[in-house]
Amino acid sequence: MRNLKLLKSLRRSELQGPGSPQCFYVRADTGSLLIASQYSITEYDPRTGQVVSEASLTADSFLPEDGSGVVVGLQDLAELESACLATASGDVVLFNLNTCQLECVGSVDSGLTSMSWSPDEELVILTTGQETIIMMTKDFEPITEVGIHQDDFGEGKFITVGWGKKETQFHGSEGKQAEVQPTVAWDDRRPRVTWRGDGQLFAVSAICPQTGARKVRVWNREGVLQATSEPINGLEQALCWKPSGSLIASTQRHPNKHSVVFMEKNGLLHGDFTLPFSKDQAKVKELLWNSDSTVLAVWLEDMAAGEDGQVNIQLWTVGNYHWYLKQSLDFGRDPQKAPVCVCWDPERPLQLHVVSRSWTSITYDWGWMTERSPGLDATDNANVAVIDGEKILVTSFRQCVVPPPMSSFELQLTSPVNQVTFLCRPQGTNQVAAFTANGQISIYSQGRLTKLAECFGLPSKMSGIYLIILAALLDDPLALRQLLWLEDELFVGVSSGLLPTSSTLQMLRPVQDATDTLGVRSASKSILDGVVVSVVHCSQTGTVALQLEDGQIRKLVWDCPEPSVEDWRDSSGCRINFPVPCIQTALCSISGEECLLGLTDRSHLYAGDTELASNVCSFAVCNDFLLITTHSHTCRCLHLGTLTVKGLQAALASDGSQNDETLRRVERGSRIVTVVPQDTRVILQMPRGNLETVHHRALVLAQLRTWLDSLRFRDAFECMRRLRINLNLIYDHSPKVFLEKIQTFITQLNSINQINLFLTELKEEDTTSSMYPRPESSSIQHQPSSGQKKVDVVCDALRNAMESMDPNKFCLSILTAHVKKTVPELEIALQKVHELRENPPEAPGAVSAEEALKYLLFLVNVNDLYEHSLGTYDFDLVLMVAEKSQKDPKEYLPFLNMLKSLEPNYQRYTIDKHLKRYKKALLHLSKCGQSEHFGEALQLVKEQKLYSEALKLYATDSVHYKALNCAYAEHLVEHQQAEQAGLLLWRCGEPVRALQAFAGSSSWRNAICVAQQIPLPPDQLALLARDLAEKLTEQRRYADAALLLDQYAKVRSSAANRRKAERKKLSLKEGSPMEDRALMYALGEMITSVDKMREEVHNLLKALVLFQFDKQAAKLQLSYEEALQMMEAAVPEVWPESLQNSQLTGPNSTANSIMASYQQQQRPAASQQGQYNV
Repeated sequence: MRNLKLLKSLRRSELQGPGSPQCFYVRADTGSLLIASQYSITEYDPRTGQVVSEASLTADSFLPEDGSGVVVGLQDLAELESACLATASGDVVLFNLNTCQLECVGSVDSGLTSMSWSPDEELVILTTGQETIIMMTKDFEPITEVGIHQDDFGEGKFITVGWGKKETQFHGSEGKQAEVQPTVAWDDRRPRVTWRGDGQLFAVSAICPQTGARKVRVWNREGVLQATSEPINGLEQALCWKPSGSLIASTQRHPNKHSVVFMEKNGLLHGDFTLPFSKDQAKVKELLWNSDSTVLAVWLEDMAAGEDGQVNIQLWTVGNYHWYLKQSLDFGRDPQKAPVCVCWDPERPLQLHVVSRSWTSITYDWGWMTERSPGLDATDNANVAVIDGEKILVTSFRQCVVPPPMSSFELQLTSPVNQVTFLCRPQGTNQVAAFTANGQISIYSQGRLTKLAECFGLPSKMSGIYLIILAALLDDPLALRQLLWLEDELFVGVSSGLLPTSSTLQMLRPVQDATDTLGVRSASKSILDGVVVSVVHCSQTGTVALQLEDGQIRKLVWDCPEPSVEDWRDSSGCRINFPVPCIQTALCSISGEECLLGLTDRSHLYAGDTELASNVCSFAVCNDFLLITTHSHTCRCLHLGTLTVKGLQAALASDGSQNDETLRRVERGSRIVTVVPQDTRVILQMPRGNLETVHHRALVLAQLRTWLDSLRFRDAFECMRRLRINLNLIYDHSPKVFLEKIQTFITQLNSINQINLFLTELKEEDTTSSMYPRPESSSIQHQPSSGQKKVDVVCDALRNAMESMDPNKFCLSILTAHVKKTVPELEIALQKVHELRENPPEAPGAVSAEEALKYLLFLVNVNDLYEHSLGTYDFDLVLMVAEKSQKDPKEYLPFLNMLKSLEPNYQRYTIDKHLKRYKKALLHLSKCGQSEHFGEALQLVKEQKLYSEALKLYATDSVHYKALNCAYAEHLVEHQQAEQAGLLLWRCGEPVRALQAFAGSSSWRNAICVAQQIPLPPDQLALLARDLAEKLTEQRRYADAALLLDQYAKVRSSAANRRKAERKKLSLKEGSPMEDRALMYALGEMITSVDKMREEVHNLLKALVLFQFDKQAAKLQLSYEEALQMMEAAVPEVWPESLQNSQLTGPNSTANSIMASYQQQQRPAASQQGQYNV
């Protein structure tokens, strides 16, 4: 969907030679033109306007002096630094470009009709006046000479299968004589020779002596005939082999049309397209393929009698098997301006050279360009205009994606279109203007779209036609280029200046005294010293940037009475230019600074004078985003507001991470057609011409964040569902806002299915940190720290909102909220279903119990739902669920009947035990009767280790409580917790067993207490003390062992008492010199003392439990834990980390800082000790 846009044209009329040009060739190494006339050969450099070398062809009698001679071929031989030309009289002449000497290297008596060199310049083909082909080497050594007209088909002759020959088939009412008609009268009857791009084959078109019609034959490099074309009625003289080698182009005149036809190398026709005029209106002089086979030039002349016929050159391109007329060059009827030589440049594929009869040379340079509407908001339809002759094919990609050659609508004009431009004014970017070959500017505007037209695009209506009244802009074809529509009544165009190296900026406005003309008012043009190759406008800032052919960048100040041009400078005032000229440019803002982006024909992307990347196929700027496609088959999307130029370089140089939202893979050779503003769609065109729509992740996430910030939840939800974006992003983007506006979310969605879909996709994962990382510039939205999990918070919030709005309408969503919680609330959901069954809602459209249950079965496994229904102890609900399951009634009905026959508490115990809810089962079993089912309860407690829960259910003075304590003690002994077991045995009246437990755990104080309570005889008590002392000695608890031996075993020992020196007390008096140290010392002592109380508190807790003060023990434990946590939190405040880690010396220390650090380290030893204890 690209057009050919004229970048620049160079017109030179300084060269004036005798006669008129007959042949010319472009030198690939120097770019100069070799022009041969009936009198001389000249090398001319159009860039400087100087004649490089020249020689007369009549001086050495190579051509007659009367001007009747004809040059039939001209070729530059770079290796020999010469030019080879052939004359109709039969001479082959070498022109030395250095010495300007002419040398005849051979002559043919019968004369020559054409000369053609192979692309590698190793072979030359000469056609003679005797209808023969002479093949020679580059040294002019003959290889072979064969006749043009061969009776044999060639080596590629087809194999027939007995179906007869074409000559014997029925030919209609006209008969066989009408099979092949003679060639037209204006045919010059000269053979045409064309080579394939690889130089392995060449084709010759010549008039058959028998039929008088043209026939094409294909020969190989050895001069062996390969194939002969089928008889083609009306085949004309033009012949050109596509350089890529696939097709041979020629023209054919039909009874009702005139066509360009294509032949394969086997001589068979393969495709065609029709020229836009009747069969007798014009004649095709030549067809010319450019070097990369993308453009076919058709050189036309009017069939009018005389030499004042109009001459045209048309440029055709193909896409999706459709041929588009992209440019039409109308040279008028002046014979002196008519081109006599046309040739593509061998090095630059889109450069065309034209030489007129008056020796004027014109060089045209085109570039590929996509004409897209420049709008930035939702009112822009993302229009793309494609030139196709007298039609403009417009596709509105906001409404629909129509693959070329089709379109949303067509604009029909009366003359071929050469340029298309969209209005740059905001809110008016859907208006389009076309500049046609006859010098008219036609304006089309698009009205308000109706509801029906929004789907297909509404054709624009003609709103005005203006004529260019400047004679200077109508002298040559395409004299006005780079047309830009700035305002409703203001166009900017570029024309050639008075000097070849200058340009004129034309500010075109409607003339006041003529309503249908467009002219230039006084002082509305600017002269530039340089050739302008691109003009680009920025819709956001209104800036117009110009690029010159050497890469210089200029700024056009147009919104003032006197337009002016100034240098492009950056924020620091430095001039900015492209290092090399760029064929595509665009204005954008990078980190707040306006910058001109440019893409060269070598795939280098520049931001001013900085190269960003070197493998770019295409790029586009839309809504602060830069999108590019690369030769590595990727599409990058970068946010220009968050990146600097260096950041862009780094981003484009990196390969991207796994979750990099800026990168996505695309098909090989993809090019950006357009980006729909304020949308997520990027339109790509493949090399074969078809279109693909991709939703780039970066654009999608940026648009979603915009919608979520503006509380457009429905738009965001629909986009995320369509593009498979995780719906958790709706909450994760801004949790606080979502919870505050949750009713808005429900109201906008207003769909049970969509709310259920959102609930079912909820996960604990934060998608803004994993799947869709936030942009660096965005603020981080923290989730509310309520202690609850994310899924539970969202489910509860949605459920509460829906219950307050309309519980009947949102019944299914409320059930989903219960089920989707981290711990599914299936019992509550089932209870709601049961309530629906008991009290059916009367509201219209309300959900029935059957529908609710069916939906629950969709969310939850039926077996799990059956088990949870049992947990409600509601047998009606159980039966309702069981009926929906695949269970056999013979399986569950006996079980349910058995349960119904049981006592209620025992029934619930049985259900809970079946569901493995053992704590609930124990609770219900304890209510069944203390004596009847205690054995069963004790067995359950032992199996499931529910001792703590069981002790809470029985009275402390009961027999069952004692039995549970004994069982618990046995369990503790088995798990090496004998001291706790002893406490339980002691409190339940088992002192002997308690004594054994205490003695086994070396709890000597409890053991002595129990022994005295039994009581034990003195000798046994002494023996017990000695045994305990021995165990304590083994455990290195010498103080306890000595106390036992001294007080209970009657063993005396002496010990040396050691006393510590009493510390010097620091004063805590307010205002004292050492108050701060005293405070820190006191705090340290306080923390140390509390820490030392751990053992005392531990022993006290055991004593409280022993004497059944369980509540007091729990309260003491909680208070002590809170005190420890408070002190731990205060440690950094009492002893700051900066004071602890401060270095005494260092490179940045001074005498004062060293002294202060030294004094801080001289704290009292007691304070230091207290800190370390903490």
